[in-house]
Amino acid sequence: MTVTEAPPAATEPPVHKPSTRKRLVPYWLLLPGILWLLVFFALPLVYQGSTSVQEGSLEAGFKVTWHFRTYLDAAAEYWPQFVRSLLYAGTATVLCLLLGYPLAYLIAFKAGRWRNLVLVLVIAPFFTSFLIRTLAWKTILADGGPVVDVLNTLHVLDVTSWLGWTEGGRLLATPLAVVCGLTYNFLPFMILPLYTSLERIDGRLHEAAGDLYATPATTFRKVTFPLSMPGVVSGTLLTFIPAAGDYVNAELLGSTDTKMVGSVIQSQFLRVLDYPTAAALSFILMAIVLVMVTVYMRKSGTEDLV
Repeated sequence: MTVTEAPPAATEPPVHKPSTRKRLVPYWLLLPGILWLLVFFALPLVYQGSTSVQEGSLEAGFKVTWHFRTYLDAAAEYWPQFVRSLLYAGTATVLCLLLGYPLAYLIAFKAGRWRNLVLVLVIAPFFTSFLIRTLAWKTILADGGPVVDVLNTLHVLDVTSWLGWTEGGRLLATPLAVVCGLTYNFLPFMILPLYTSLERIDGRLHEAAGDLYATPATTFRKVTFPLSMPGVVSGTLLTFIPAAGDYVNAELLGSTDTKMVGSVIQSQFLRVLDYPTAAALSFILMAIVLVMVTVYMRKSGTEDLV
C-alpha cells in the first residue's frame, strides 16, 4: 500500500505594508487646506471671540474682561434687526427656490444643445461685481420708472402696501426692494446646485414611472423631487446663510426701517467703532444660523449635499 503525500499548502503572498512616507502623503496633501482654514478662519474667529468679551474704547484701548453682558445688551437692543434679517433671508430663499427650480429643471431635461448657453447666462451676473448689480436694481426700482408704473397700473403695489412690504406706491426704500435685491443676487446659488442634482437623475427612472402609468405630476412628486432633495438643501443653505448676513442690499435698496443685522454690524465696526458689540452681534447671528441650519438638515431627511 502506497501512501501519497499531501500537496504542500499554498502559501499566501506576503503583504507589503506601505511605508511610513506613503502613509503620510494624504496628510501632507491636506496640510495646505488645514493651514488655510486655521489662518483665515479659525484664528480670526478666536480673535473676534476675544473682542466680544472686551471693554474699553478705541482711544483708551480694549481689554479682555470677560464681559458677557455685551451679548445680552446687543440681543436686547437689536433683536428687531435679527428678526428682519431672518425674515428677509427666508423670503428671498423661498422665492429663489420657486424661481430656480423650474429653470434648473428645464436646463437639466429640456435645454438640449442650449444647455451650456443657458448655464452661462445663469452665472453671467457673476461677471460683474456684487455692488454694481445691486446699484442696477436701484435704478430699475426707482420712483417713476417703468417697473413702478406697471405695478401701480395693475394695483400690485396696493396689495403689497396692505401687506406692509411697500409704502406710498413706491418700491425703492421698502422691504420688497431689499427682498428683490437678495433674490436676484443669490438666485444663481440656488440654480446651480439644483441643476447638478437634477442632472444626476437617471432618465430611465422617469421611463419606469411612465411604464407604471404614473402621471407627470406623480412622477415629479414621487421620483424627481425626492431625488433632487440634496440640491434643494444645498441651494437653500447657499442662499439663506449669506442673505441673512447681507448688508449691501439693505443699504442701497432699503431705508432706516429696513436695516438688517449686517448693516448694524458694519456700522458698529466702521462708524461707531464699538468693536465688542459688533463682534457679539456677529457671534449671535452665527449661533442663530447654525441652530437653524442644524434643525433644517435633520428635518430635510437627507445628509447628502451636492
